[in-house]
Amino acid sequence: MLKDLFQSPDYFHVDGLLTEEHLMVRDAVRQWVKKEISPIIEDACQQASFPSQIIKGLGELGCFGPTIPQEYGGGGMDHIAYGLMMQELERGDSGVRSTASVQGSLVMYPIFTYGNEAQKRKYLPKLASGEWMGCFGLTEPDFGSDPGSMITHFKDAGDHVILNGAKMWISNAPFAQIAVVWAKDEEGKIRGLIVERGMEGFSTPETKGKWSLRASATGELVFDNVKVPKENILPDAKGLKGPLSCLSSARYGIAWGVTGAAMDCYDIALRYAKERIQFGKPIAGFQLTQKKLAEMVTEITKAQLMNWRLGVLKNEGKATAAQISMAKRNACEIATRIARDARQILGGMGITGEYPIMRHMMNLESVITYEGTHEIHLLITGQDITGLDAFH
Repeated sequence: MLKDLFQSPDYFHVDGLLTEEHLMVRDAVRQWVKKEISPIIEDACQQASFPSQIIKGLGELGCFGPTIPQEYGGGGMDHIAYGLMMQELERGDSGVRSTASVQGSLVMYPIFTYGNEAQKRKYLPKLASGEWMGCFGLTEPDFGSDPGSMITHFKDAGDHVILNGAKMWISNAPFAQIAVVWAKDEEGKIRGLIVERGMEGFSTPETKGKWSLRASATGELVFDNVKVPKENILPDAKGLKGPLSCLSSARYGIAWGVTGAAMDCYDIALRYAKERIQFGKPIAGFQLTQKKLAEMVTEITKAQLMNWRLGVLKNEGKATAAQISMAKRNACEIATRIARDARQILGGMGITGEYPIMRHMMNLESVITYEGTHEIHLLITGQDITGLDAFH
């Protein structure tokens, strides 16, 4: 692979909206990605292997639960800093960002938000450092966009409950020490449970044969009469609101993250187009190439501004789930299109591992689907502006 020469596009001087702390955090993660991710990620993807050596660095950078208070091991940062971290990680690779996003938004966030003090003290510091890794069990083999119809369930058995069911498409599952699992109690109410590796009947078979997110470990969660202590039930999570709030937190990070992937594709396409000579001049001098590049930087700029404004709203406690949904859908859509256009600019070189374009393209096909498909997010916006539910 060529040396990582990434330069961030900032056509509307969005950096001027950021604080010195934001810029320091972003630049620290950017340099770490250039040093630790870029040199290894192509081989990891070709081999479909998760580079576990990066976990320590992610923990040291504060990429696990950056908005969690420092007393629990988190970074105590604001939501814009978190977004910038995810932007830089996904600029490196969507699988790397997924690893961090799951840990912070889908594991640490629900424990912090819905757990008791003992649960917070036990789990959060180890998750923040990366000593323990976690995963999030919501999607099932038969229920993805309709999580309320899940069949994973548990029954009371004295000082513990008996958990049965299965979850699918779970990032971090093959190596996670704990899983935050959503299941129905005997009354049919959705509850959150912390399931620990080593509990009898709990297994995490790895999902093989992926063409996307190949450097991310994906698996299943299988529960066969697993005894889960009642002290592992999140006391303040009852109903679908619990897992959906976790998804809102993660979707916010995705909006920033995929914008980073789009920025990487644009930066490479622009540089390549200036250097590639055809018909006696750089292809950047042809109208159709300029059209692609101009549209790319326009959409990136719009996404940057939307993400920043959403971050301000989150810091103020005013961001709605529907707004986050719109940002996730928009950023995924433009990133997917930008990756495809960038691949066309690079021609045949765009499909090789010498450049990251095809890797981004394939990764984004997963990201545009997980944590709410493009279509589901359109309906969320539709419901929000009309007041009418089109899901049923």
